Amino acid sequence: MRSRLPTFAALGAGLAAALAAAAPAAAEESRQCRDRTEVLQHLGAKYKEAPVAVGVTSTGGLIEVLSSGEEGTWTIIVTAPSGLSCLIAAGEGWTPLAEQTRNGPEA
Repeated sequence: MRSRLPTFAALGAGLAAALAAAAPAAAEESRQCRDRTEVLQHLGAKYKEAPVAVGVTSTGGLIEVLSSGEEGTWTIIVTAPSGLSCLIAAGEGWTPLAEQTRNGPEA
C-alpha cells in the first residue's frame, strides 16, 4: 500500500481543522486546509479521483467521498461554507456497493 500521508501533508490534512467550520480563518492561518477547487484538482491529477458521493452536514458543510474507481483509492473531504476543504480520511481498496445493497434488500 503506497503512503498518501506525505501528499496530503502538502495539502494540509487535519481532522480538527476540517471540523473547524466555525473558525475558518484559524484553519487557513495554520495552512492545514486548502480551497476546494485546489483539493479536487490535486486529487484528480495525482490519484484520478472524482466525487462519487456527497452529503450536507447540519452545519452547512459538504462531505464528499472521492474515488478513483478502477485504481481503488478513495478520499473523504469536508468543505466549510467558506470553500475551505480538509482531508478526513484516505485509503485504498474502494469497492462500490451494488445498487440493491445500497437501497437495502428487496421486499
